[in-house]
Formats: sequence, C-alpha cells, structure tokens
Amino acid sequence: MKILRNYLLKEFSLPFILSLTVLIFVMLIGNLVQLVELIVTKGVNIISVLKLFLFLIPYLLTFIIPIAVLAAALLSLGRLSSDNEILAIRASGINIFKLILPLLIVGLITSLFLVIFNDRIIPRAHYASRKTLMDIGFKNPAAALEAGTFINSFQNYVIFIYSIERNKQTGERNILNNVRIYEPQGKDKPSRTIIARRGEFVSLPDKKIVKLKLTDGTSDEPDLNKPGEFFKLNFKTYYMSLSMAAQDENKGIEKKPKDMTINELRQQIQEFNSKGIETAPLVTHIHQKLALAFSVLVFILIASPMAIITHRREKTLNFGLAFLIVGVYYLLLIGFESLSLQGHLPPAISIWMPNIIFSILGILMLLKLCVS
Repeated sequence: MKILRNYLLKEFSLPFILSLTVLIFVMLIGNLVQLVELIVTKGVNIISVLKLFLFLIPYLLTFIIPIAVLAAALLSLGRLSSDNEILAIRASGINIFKLILPLLIVGLITSLFLVIFNDRIIPRAHYASRKTLMDIGFKNPAAALEAGTFINSFQNYVIFIYSIERNKQTGERNILNNVRIYEPQGKDKPSRTIIARRGEFVSLPDKKIVKLKLTDGTSDEPDLNKPGEFFKLNFKTYYMSLSMAAQDENKGIEKKPKDMTINELRQQIQEFNSKGIETAPLVTHIHQKLALAFSVLVFILIASPMAIITHRREKTLNFGLAFLIVGVYYLLLIGFESLSLQGHLPPAISIWMPNIIFSILGILMLLKLCVS
C-alpha cells in the first residue's frame, strides 16, 4: 500500500506543479498588462508598480491553488483510469476510498494551510497594496482614479468622474470629463456640489495637496444672508485644492474588511453589535475566508470519482472540466453570498452551501464507485 500511495502522490504532484505554473503565468500576465499601463500611460514610478505586482501574487494564489489541485486530481486519476491501472488496483482488492485517501489528506493539509494564508497573508498584502496605491495617488492622483465610481480618497470631498481621457499635449491619461464634486456639510444638511464639464489635476505631492482645475461648470457657494443655504455660481475656470492626507500618517490608512484578520473582524463585529449596526457583511467575510480555503478538499472529493468515471486522460478535456467545476462553484458562491448579504440566509449556512453541495455530489459518486 505504501508503494501505491507514493506512486499516486507522484502522479498527482507533476500535474499539480504544471497546473500551478500555467495558472500563475496566465493570471500574472493578465494583471501585468494593467500594471505596465500605469508606467507607460500614467507615469507611475516603476518601484511602486513592482510593489503592487508582489502584493498581487498572494491574492491570486488563494484562487490558483484550489484550481491547480482540482486540475491535478482530474489529470492524474484520469490517466490512471484510462490506462486501466485503477481497474487493476480494484481487481487486486483495494477499495477506491483507500486509493484516493492520500489525495484527501493532501487536500486537508492544503486547506489548513490556506486557512492561515487567507487569514494572515492575504489581509497584509491587500492592506500594503492599498497603502502603495495611496502613495501613488500623492504623486500622480489621476492614476488612482477610476471612472464611473465614487472616489472618497480626498479629505472632505466625494468625487464622481464619468470618463477619463489622455492629455494630447503630455500623453498622460489625466483629463477628466463630466466631473461632480460633493462636499458633505453634516447630518441633515445638503451637500455642497460642484459640477464641471472638464477637469485636470496638478499634483503637489510634498504638501499632499492636489490642485484641481475645473472648466465650464457651476459651484454651490454659501449664502452669507442664509447660513446653510447655497446659490449657484457659473464659472469658466475654477481652481480648488484637494488634500489627500485624509488619514493620520502615524496610524496609517483605515483598514477595510479585506485587510483584517479573523480576530480583527470579530472585534469589529463585537463593536458594531454594541452599537446596533448590522454585521452580516463582516460575518460573511469570515466564513468566506474559511470556505474558500476548504474548497481544496471539496474539489479533490468531487474530482477524484469524476476522473475515474469519465475515464479520460486528455489534458485539454480535463482542464476544461476543471474550469467548468470552478465556474459553477464560484457562481454558486456569488449567489449564496448575495443571499447572505441581503439577510435571506445566515452567513454560516449560505457561504458554506457550495462546499456542502459539491461534497454531497462527490460522496455520492464515491459511494457509487465503491459499491460497483
């Protein structure tokens, strides 16, 4: 049995290394194009881009490792099944469950590793990535902007930009079209609004101040005779200063749920519960960390009997089957996550439902093989 176990693990390890290498290469190349664009079109410092690249790798691994394990199980057992080696093993009296038990143990160990990885490494990498992006924003504010989203990176202001285009003179992508700037005035008070047809940034990184030149627009200006009310002012050119020092440098930027460990999320949940704030998104995030880690074990559980049943050794077909399984899994995860966030299902149930469904399917196929 020891010889068979070592043989199976060897057959599994080679496709795993191959799948891991291919997936890392493909995903890094896809993201590298966007990072290179920061250097070429937005003039971002190459050191900052390299930092973003390094911080991206751990985040990708949390998805790549489960897919690589799934593909390796399909490839290794699919080859053994197509060459009738599994038939010979079963004919010698060895149960299918005993055959794939080493793979299940590997899946369990990998899942436990990913629990620590998702809890400790990923939040730190994500937080470091956000800090790097903020540093980029100090030096090149347009590089940190995204059209079609509300941007609250600037102190006291929320900005919405419909589109960003390239400056014909400098070649930089820093011309803002249809700019809306909101300045909240406090609870139950209307926000001051500035609307402009175009805008352009002038950065002063040493002072952490950004000058924004706006053209052809309107501005809400305080009415001195009626405090709390505004009047509209039309302008051809309007300059305003935006401070990017929204966070205390000694404390660092505020952490988001993706930047937090499970313990930090639990502390946040306790604090919010004491204030009567809904904590379902935070609870969902905790279970998502754990469920994604244990997806490795679930993928092996469903891939092992499936590879034996399909009886295929072709790499292309097995890779295609792996991506089909992963696609269905993540669609279910997104769907159940939505149900959790909307309060239709408890997070402890909804986030684990894809793992439960796939595990049941894998066990049923495995039982069918064992009794046949």
